[in-house]
Amino acid sequence: MLHVAVVGSGPSGVYAAQSLVQQSQVPGVRVDVLDRLPCPYGLVRYGVAPDHEKIKSLQNNLRTVLENERVRFLGGVEVGPGGLPAARLRELYHAVVYCVGAATDRHLGVPGEELPGSWSATEFVSWYSAHPDATADGFVLGARAAVVIGVGNVAVDVTRMLARGAAELSPTDMPQGALAALAHSQVRDIQMVGRRGPSQARFTTKELRELGTLPDTEVLVDPEELALDPAYADPSALPAAQRRNVEVLRGWATQPPGGGSRRIRLRFFLRPVELLPAGGRVGAVRFERTAPDGTGGVTGTGQYEDIEAQLVLRSVGYRGVPLEGLPFDAERGTVPHLAGRVLREGSVAPGEYVAGWIKRGPTGVIGTNRPCSKETVTSLLEDAPVLVRREVPDDPLAVLRAEGLRPVEWSGWLAIERAEAELGASLGRSVVKLPDWSSLMEAARTAGT
Repeated sequence: MLHVAVVGSGPSGVYAAQSLVQQSQVPGVRVDVLDRLPCPYGLVRYGVAPDHEKIKSLQNNLRTVLENERVRFLGGVEVGPGGLPAARLRELYHAVVYCVGAATDRHLGVPGEELPGSWSATEFVSWYSAHPDATADGFVLGARAAVVIGVGNVAVDVTRMLARGAAELSPTDMPQGALAALAHSQVRDIQMVGRRGPSQARFTTKELRELGTLPDTEVLVDPEELALDPAYADPSALPAAQRRNVEVLRGWATQPPGGGSRRIRLRFFLRPVELLPAGGRVGAVRFERTAPDGTGGVTGTGQYEDIEAQLVLRSVGYRGVPLEGLPFDAERGTVPHLAGRVLREGSVAPGEYVAGWIKRGPTGVIGTNRPCSKETVTSLLEDAPVLVRREVPDDPLAVLRAEGLRPVEWSGWLAIERAEAELGASLGRSVVKLPDWSSLMEAARTAGT
C-alpha cells in the first residue's frame, strides 16, 4: 500500500490527489490531503472573488475528489515551524507532495509604501474572502479615491469589488463585516494603473469586460495613453487574448461620456515612484510617465503625475516563500525540481515532490494546475516501486493523534459548512463565511456532537 501526503488542499493539491487515485496501478494507494486551514479548496475559497460564482462552483469538482474513499482531508495541520516538522511528515508517508502555492506578495519598493492606507491586494482579498489570517480592516474607511497598481486579473477583481454596490454583494458569501464596510464605502473614483501598455496587460478579456457591466459605474480610458502603445493602431499581430483586450479598451476610449456615481479609469504607461502622505496617511501616488523602449520594456520619461488616493492597493504579483526542510531557489521563488521531483544540490530527493505555484512560479489560471500536478504524480508513480519498500505506519493519522495533533477531518469541514449556512440564514442572506479562526474551529468541533 502506497501512503502519500499532499500538503495543500487548493487546486494543485486536489488535482494531485485525483491523479494519484486515477493513475495509480499500486493496489491500495491512500492519500492524505493536509492543510494548515480547517477549510479545503485554497484559493478557490479564499482567492476567487465572491461575485464570481461560476468559478467558485469549481469547489464542487474538488469536493468530489476529497470525498473519494481513498482520499482523506486533514485540516488544521501546520507543516513546518510551530507545527509538524517536514522531516517527521516524511517519516510517516512513502511520499510527500508539496502544493503550497506562493504565499507572499511582491512589493513596489518605493518611498511611502508603508503609509497607512497602502495595502497589498492580497490583504484586501483576504479580508473580503474571510481568510482567517486576515487581521486588517478599515480599507475603505475615509477613502474617496483609490488607486490599484497592476493590470492583471487580481487588479481587476479588487477594482470591481470596490465598485460593487451592497445589492450586488449581499447574495455572495462575503463576511458580514466586509459587506457592511463596502456597502457604506465612499470610494467613487478608482484608477487601475499599469507601467506598460494595453497590449502587455495580464488581465483576461472576460474579466476586463465585466468592468463595463457594473451598474451605476462609468469606465474611462484615455485614447492618448492607448496610442502610446505601438501595437495599439494595428493589433492584428498580437496574440488573440491581447488583441481582444485592445479592442475592448478602444471601444471604451471612443464612447461618449456616460454617467454613474462611480468612475473606473484604466491608465497605462505610468509607474509608481512614491506614495505621498496627507494627514498621516497616503494621500496620492506619484507616477512617472513611461514610454516603450523598443524591446518589450519601458523607460522613464522624466514626466510625473500625482493621482489622489486615500486607498492604494498594489497587485504586482506573488512570490513563493521557503519551506522548512526543503531546498529553495530564492531568485525564482520556487523549489528546485525535475518533473516535480524535488532536487537537493542537483540530485533527486527520493519521496519528495512539488506541484502548483511552488513548483512553477505564480503563473497560469486554476486549470493550469491540472497538467502540472499530473506531471508530478506521473513522476511519483514511476518511483513508487522503490518508495513502497520503506516501512511507514499503517495509519499516519493515528500517529499524529498520538503526538497531540487534532486534525479537522471531513466531518469537521461539513460542520463548518452547516454553520456558515445557518449564519447566512440568520442574516437574511445565503451562505456567509465564518471570518476567523475561533469561529471556524468552534464550528468544526461540533462535528462530533
